[in-house]
Amino acid sequence: MADPVEQGWLRDLWYLALPGRELARGRMVVRSVLGERLLFGRTDEGQVFCFKDFCPHRGIPLSFGRFDGREVECCYHGWRFSADGRCTAIPSLVEGQAFEPGRIKAKTLPAREVQGNIWIFAGADPSAAPPIPMVPDVGDRPADLLEKMPFGCAMDHAVVGLMDPAHGPFVHRTWWWRSAASIHEKAKRFVPSDLGFTMARHRPSSNSRAYRIIGGTPETEISFRLPGVRIEHIRTEKVVVGALTAVTPIDAKTTQIHHAIWWTRPWLSLFRPFFRPFARAFLGQDRDIMAMQAIGLAEDPPLMLIDDADTQAKWYYRLKKEWSASRAEGRGFVNPVKERVLRWRS
Repeated sequence: MADPVEQGWLRDLWYLALPGRELARGRMVVRSVLGERLLFGRTDEGQVFCFKDFCPHRGIPLSFGRFDGREVECCYHGWRFSADGRCTAIPSLVEGQAFEPGRIKAKTLPAREVQGNIWIFAGADPSAAPPIPMVPDVGDRPADLLEKMPFGCAMDHAVVGLMDPAHGPFVHRTWWWRSAASIHEKAKRFVPSDLGFTMARHRPSSNSRAYRIIGGTPETEISFRLPGVRIEHIRTEKVVVGALTAVTPIDAKTTQIHHAIWWTRPWLSLFRPFFRPFARAFLGQDRDIMAMQAIGLAEDPPLMLIDDADTQAKWYYRLKKEWSASRAEGRGFVNPVKERVLRWRS
């Protein structure tokens, strides 16, 4: 795994690696996450596992091998590994040779499937890790709509770009979301929350047209938490809609965005073919603006963050700094965010 300190990535946290729907029973897939090639598999019984994609014998990727739904067999010498990484067989051994295959383990990462998404833990002790982020009130089931898109930028720029409250009327200027004439002053209350901060529950802004689709009188609460997870919880008198956006580094210059949406009324699924192109268009607008930004960033210009529109970005960097310090010093995390009302125009 690439040096997380050098890349600005945080350790001892869960990162969303891939949607569970991309990993069928008895199958393996390879994904690049946190600068490393990883092999994901799902046993015939449904257990998810994650190996660093190399054989401990001679280094060949295990993904080139075979998987029978229980064990991975290396294509080079036939060494076999169970889902927990333990070596179960070395075909070249002959009777009387005192070598125990079970002493050997493939390198593994803790992997968990929650609400239809597969998360990996970037650290040594998952038992001491914060819980995997979950969208409330929708159950432990896969999302009703899920889109993913790679952004050609470092993780920090993706996180700050997606949480930026002032870019909407410019980047997302469309008939179905925002217009230049819709800009007006906003004031939102923010409070500290687990590993981050929350925009307290409120009525959506009048220029956010997409909220009208679910009907009723919607109220929304938006939370951000490390390493780069945004959860929006929308409720009306009859329906709950939850959305999770997870930012995961592929490598130093590429970041994967997963955007998942749940709803509690089956009739909303009738609109899925309508929702999907809008979700992709919205993500694509953010991807394209960050690609443009990358051209300027290549010149390494000095950057500035202003109050109040950029305060969330400032909090993000402070949260990262405090998390890294708490890990280095072996102490508990102390949230640096204080309750505050932020005002901006968008």
